[in-house]
Amino acid sequence: MTDPIDAHVRLDTHPIHPSAATAVLTGAQARIALMALEAADWTVVAENVLVLARIDHEEPYWAQDATKHLTAVGVTVEITPRLQEAIDEEWTWSNYPMPWCTRSEIREVSNEAQKIHDDIRHGQLLIHAHAHDGHTTVAVGTYLGRGGKSVYLHGEDHLRQVADTFNSPAPALLAFEKVHAAEMRPGPAPMTDTERAAVEARAVFDLTAAKPEPSRPEPETVPAYLADAGDHDALLDAFLDAHGDWERWRTWSDETTHAIHESQTLRIERVHETSAHETAWTVAAYETPVSDRMWVLTASAATPAPVLEDLLNHLADGEGWDTAIGAPVDEKMVTAATQPLSKAGWKHTVDGRRIRWTSPAGDAGIQFDAFTTQHPSQNLATWTVWAGADPDRPAWTLTASPHTPSSLLADLSEILVHGTGTHSAQAGGRELRKKCAVTSPTGQTVTGSLAVSRRR
Repeated sequence: MTDPIDAHVRLDTHPIHPSAATAVLTGAQARIALMALEAADWTVVAENVLVLARIDHEEPYWAQDATKHLTAVGVTVEITPRLQEAIDEEWTWSNYPMPWCTRSEIREVSNEAQKIHDDIRHGQLLIHAHAHDGHTTVAVGTYLGRGGKSVYLHGEDHLRQVADTFNSPAPALLAFEKVHAAEMRPGPAPMTDTERAAVEARAVFDLTAAKPEPSRPEPETVPAYLADAGDHDALLDAFLDAHGDWERWRTWSDETTHAIHESQTLRIERVHETSAHETAWTVAAYETPVSDRMWVLTASAATPAPVLEDLLNHLADGEGWDTAIGAPVDEKMVTAATQPLSKAGWKHTVDGRRIRWTSPAGDAGIQFDAFTTQHPSQNLATWTVWAGADPDRPAWTLTASPHTPSSLLADLSEILVHGTGTHSAQAGGRELRKKCAVTSPTGQTVTGSLAVSRRR
């Protein structure tokens, strides 16, 4: 076991720029901790005070990483509650261009972009020229002291990559000018807002001054299907408190709660700890307390609060539970379930056995699978409600079996069309892997490396 040394590090969020982190060092051997943090790209801004300000908004993660390394050498580290909250927060970049990447892969690519940013900031990568290719910023530069290797850069902030390399500046500049002659400008591009914020965070500041609470963007009003998931447990608690004909049942495990109607023919299962895309809610109806299910509906953990509220309100009304199992799922039932979508002009398409209604923006929809109605007793997912940039990788889903009441499905259609909710903005966007291809100025497709090794 490593002997402790006389050094204490207090890690906190930045008093003005909440995405950044600060380290305050005390103790006779504080220099040891300072050298370790400097090596991890923390910037000294005052005596025994350092700041970590990155362009990928991953400061909490790297602050935790610094904690592991410092404690391993015997330094005492304290993490403030608000920084710990940021470390524990699960978030992802909105509209990330490579959605197939895992969270760790996204962080790796973002870290590679951070290294490029740091090389430019420390004068190790000299930018000769930049341009805008119609989508993002591109640039050409040369590493100093590395045998003159030149690089073509594509993207901004956490999305910047080395898209091509050259042995010297001359061929790099020629290739860059060939593609971007009209838009080519000398030197580096103007700083982005993210880069400017990082510079400001690294400026000297007074830690004794009052620390204002980080300003949070006001939630914006959005269609219900784009709203935040909110607190699902609180929704269930409020539902049970308001409806005495429902009773809460805890299983042997605290991971699941059941809510059962007094008739014993309608039941809700709520699984508390699930990932965003896993099933967190199951609603099932029975003809009698001991019969098989008539219909079943599931919802993933990321289902927006307004959609769940609408579902619970429908269950509280007590209508449509006794859908006849023997009744065929015909065109009349499908029309009744989707009438709000048709009236609102949602796009109607037929693809083999599947019928889909998609929002005008293409970011939500309902799908009906006619094949599953041939096996109604199996309670297959006949209806799928989804939202997100891609229906094959939705942000959330809700599924329902063949005999789910048309009135319930119509209510869900109505909330998708006319319902609203709130969405709290998250910080920035994230990046990649799976071989993230970009086009070099020579016309070649180049994949960005995910090597984690330092270039210094």
